[in-house]
Amino acid sequence: MRIGIYCGSFDPVHRGHVKIARACVRQKLCDEVWVIPTGNYWHKQDLSPVQERIALWKLYESDTLKVDSTHNDIPYTYELFRELVKEYPEHEFCLVLGGDNLVKFDEWKEYQELLNYRFLILPREPVNSRTVRKYMKEYGKENYSLIRLDNIPISSTYIRENLDDFEKVRGMIDKKVYDLLRKQRNSAVR
Repeated sequence: MRIGIYCGSFDPVHRGHVKIARACVRQKLCDEVWVIPTGNYWHKQDLSPVQERIALWKLYESDTLKVDSTHNDIPYTYELFRELVKEYPEHEFCLVLGGDNLVKFDEWKEYQELLNYRFLILPREPVNSRTVRKYMKEYGKENYSLIRLDNIPISSTYIRENLDDFEKVRGMIDKKVYDLLRKQRNSAVR
């Protein structure tokens, strides 16, 4: 089975994240997407607790969208892929990523190892599909596919800053996510 691995902070998960995961399956780029919210992000501080972010993703879990709650403390993507291949040798794993990550992809720890896996790439400013192809050519990489979606102008930072007013974030997150975020926030305050 072809599994798209979609990892990141997802703080919080928003409609754009969900559209990307679903598009990978709908466009037949993979059979399932496994979402792995990271609990130990090497370059981000002050993330919401990983269990809260996992709970938000669980609202979207389905037959083709799985939420992983066991590999969240692996700090680097190459280590995550090593672990997944060891545990599930019967699957073919692909990396789901935004094209904007290609700008500094060569700064990722052990990025050369990740080049062995198929990439499912969403062209995203400042990296359009032409620029994605340029980067892939520079890396000598042919095993990738473009995720076809319209621009998704959503900011997790904006959502976090405006959680007190659902009207400001209505188009970015679903009401069920908003309600759970508010509940999580209220229980953290107590």
